[in-house]
Parts: sequence; C-alpha cells; structure tokens
Amino acid sequence: MAIEEILDLEQLEVNIYRGSVFSPESGNWQRTFGGHVAGQALVSAVRTVEPQYQVHSLHGYFLRPGDAKAPTVFIVERLRDGGSFVTRRVNGIQHGETIFSMSASFQTDQTGIHHQDLMPSAPPPDDLPGLTEVKAFDDAGFKQFAEWDVRVVPQEKLERLPGKASQQQVWFRHRDPLPDDFVLHICALAYLSDLTLLGSAQVHHAAERDHLQVASLDHAMWFMRPFRADEWLLYDQTSPSASGGRALTQGTIYTQTGEMVAAVTQEGLTRYKRDYKP
Repeated sequence: MAIEEILDLEQLEVNIYRGSVFSPESGNWQRTFGGHVAGQALVSAVRTVEPQYQVHSLHGYFLRPGDAKAPTVFIVERLRDGGSFVTRRVNGIQHGETIFSMSASFQTDQTGIHHQDLMPSAPPPDDLPGLTEVKAFDDAGFKQFAEWDVRVVPQEKLERLPGKASQQQVWFRHRDPLPDDFVLHICALAYLSDLTLLGSAQVHHAAERDHLQVASLDHAMWFMRPFRADEWLLYDQTSPSASGGRALTQGTIYTQTGEMVAAVTQEGLTRYKRDYKP
C-alpha cells in the first residue's frame, strides 16, 4: 500500500477519523506496525489544525498491541488553540479499546536563535546493503516497506564514538517522488521513524535476538527543519541504556547536506521470552 493511501484517513465525524489497515496480507506482522498508527494519528491531528500551524513535536504511547488486519479509529481532542501554538490529543481505538495515545503540538512560523550539532560521519548510501540483505531484517515480513529504500550501515563501517554503548546508522528515502506537500513528508517520516530505531538496542545482542520479546512502548519526535522524505535521510541512532526488559533508544535525522531535520526518542520492550533462560 502506498504511503499516500496509508495516510489518507476517512473522516467519520467532526474530530473522528478512520485509517486503513496496516495490510490485508500482513505476512509475519501479527501486530500493527507502530509507525503506521503514529503516522495516522498525526494525520488526524493535522486535519483539525489551520494550515498556518505546523507540527513541531509529538509524544505517543503504545498502550495495547494493534490488530494488523483491523482499521484504527482516531478521536481528536482539541486541547488548546492559541495565537502561536496549538495542541491536540489523539486516541487510536481498535475493537473498543485504546491502543495508542498521542499529544501533538503545532506552531506558527517564527524566528529565533539558530544552531545544530554537526551531522555525524557516515558512508554514502549508494553502496550499502538494502534492508532485506541485513540478517536481522531478512525474514521479518519487511516486504510491507518495499516502497522505501532503507539501507543499514554495516557495524564494521560505523565511526564509533567513545562512551556510546550501542550505535546504528540507517539511510532511507521513499523510492518514488512524493507530492509537494510538507505535511505528507512529515507524516511519512513519523511513519518510518519507528521501523529501525529499536534495532539500535540489539546490535550487540545478535545471539539473543530470537529470544527477545520486542515492542515499542512510546515514541517522541521533534521536527526542526523542512525536508523531503523522497530524498536520502540519515537516521543516526544510539541506545544509551538497556535494563529491566526495556531499552532506551535515540535518533537524529539529517539530510545529505547535513541539516538536522528531526530527533526521535523511544523506549521499547526488550525482555526475554518466558521460555528462555540466559
């Protein structure tokens, strides 16, 4: 299913929208992909905001496993309509239960101080392996993301930073040109930002991957500068801590010219399955 279809919600009533299913043929995916729900939730919030307000942050919680073969209904609550900022709360519902809850903040175009960290060094994407060529992803039903060109930087090619417990870098872009709609590009980024981030906590635990129960618990994003999701973006990811069956992961997203366009933080479930004894 094309990203434009995934993010094209049906309006059922004022402040109520329905999204498409993750996939009628979801393969190995029994649960709804977290980015699918987060992207659609953001679209529903955007639909209730005047166009002069642009989303600058979202904070979401995955409360229950989603059904990959069922649509999600999104109910938007208008928390604040101010002169500079607008805030929305969105609940995603399946089978009568809330599976995802998100707050999103919007801001009018304003000026202020300007700085950013330098883009980290990374090998160019052209000669890197595609997602399905990486062992961690080759049998996980990632055909659902065939419209995205996703390339993981091999661990041996990473420029390791002192003191970082776990690092991962991923280049990605939409394979086909997307419309000149900045909102679509933002929601598409929210959609894909959940795909590989939790993997950054597992790069040094290859022997234990098959014995882990893995799921996104929450997801926060900040959007800083304009970008296009159909042009190469570098997703620089780290996992500063994993303990107690949970892992904290962080990522910053850059254009090829070095502009930081977004930052992501996520905590995920990374506990051992009940039948596994480490």
